[in-house]
Amino acid sequence: MEDIFIRELKMPLTVRAFTMPDSNGDYNIYVNMDLSDITKDSAIKHEMNHIKNNDFSSNLSATLIENRLK
Repeated sequence: MEDIFIRELKMPLTVRAFTMPDSNGDYNIYVNMDLSDITKDSAIKHEMNHIKNNDFSSNLSATLIENRLK
Protein backbone atom coordinates (compact mmCIF):
# COMPACT_ATOMS: atom_id res chain seq x y z
CA MET A 1 0.00 0.00 0.00
CA GLU A 2 2.82 2.38 0.91
CA ASP A 3 0.73 4.83 2.90
CA ILE A 4 2.59 6.98 5.41
CA PHE A 5 1.31 7.53 8.93
CA ILE A 6 2.87 10.09 11.25
CA ARG A 7 2.52 9.38 14.94
CA GLU A 8 3.78 11.34 17.93
CA LEU A 9 5.39 9.38 20.72
CA LYS A 10 7.10 10.18 24.02
CA MET A 11 10.81 9.41 23.52
CA PRO A 12 14.14 10.54 24.96
CA LEU A 13 15.15 13.92 23.51
CA THR A 14 18.15 12.23 21.91
CA VAL A 15 15.70 10.52 19.52
CA ARG A 16 14.03 12.86 17.06
CA ALA A 17 12.14 10.32 14.95
CA PHE A 18 12.26 6.88 13.41
CA THR A 19 10.32 4.98 10.77
CA MET A 20 9.01 1.44 10.84
CA PRO A 21 7.52 -0.26 7.79
CA ASP A 22 4.63 -2.56 8.70
CA SER A 23 3.35 -5.84 7.29
CA ASN A 24 0.86 -4.00 5.03
CA GLY A 25 3.65 -2.17 3.22
CA ASP A 26 2.82 1.11 4.96
CA TYR A 27 5.33 3.33 6.74
CA ASN A 28 4.88 4.60 10.28
CA ILE A 29 6.93 7.65 11.17
CA TYR A 30 7.22 8.09 14.92
CA VAL A 31 8.23 11.60 15.92
CA ASN A 32 9.21 12.76 19.38
CA MET A 33 6.25 14.66 20.83
CA ASP A 34 8.51 16.85 23.00
CA LEU A 35 10.28 18.51 20.06
CA SER A 36 9.44 21.97 18.75
CA ASP A 37 7.22 22.12 15.67
CA ILE A 38 10.19 23.19 13.53
CA THR A 39 12.31 20.29 14.74
CA LYS A 40 9.42 17.85 14.23
CA ASP A 41 9.04 19.06 10.64
CA SER A 42 12.76 18.61 10.02
CA ALA A 43 12.71 15.11 11.50
CA ILE A 44 9.69 14.11 9.41
CA LYS A 45 11.39 15.38 6.23
CA HIS A 46 14.47 13.34 7.13
CA GLU A 47 12.36 10.20 7.60
CA MET A 48 10.49 10.86 4.34
CA ASN A 49 13.85 10.90 2.56
CA HIS A 50 14.52 7.41 3.91
CA ILE A 51 11.21 6.27 2.42
CA LYS A 52 11.86 8.04 -0.89
CA ASN A 53 15.36 6.53 -1.13
CA ASN A 54 14.01 3.04 -0.40
CA ASP A 55 16.46 2.74 2.49
CA PHE A 56 14.43 0.01 4.17
CA SER A 57 15.41 -2.51 1.53
CA SER A 58 19.02 -1.32 1.30
CA ASN A 59 21.96 -3.53 2.22
CA LEU A 60 23.96 -0.50 3.37
CA SER A 61 24.66 -0.02 7.06
CA ALA A 62 22.56 2.47 8.99
CA THR A 63 25.69 4.61 9.44
CA LEU A 64 26.27 4.85 5.68
CA ILE A 65 22.60 5.60 5.03
CA GLU A 66 22.54 8.37 7.65
CA ASN A 67 25.80 9.89 6.39
CA ARG A 68 24.38 9.95 2.85
CA LEU A 69 21.41 12.04 4.03
CA LYS A 70 23.54 14.69 5.74
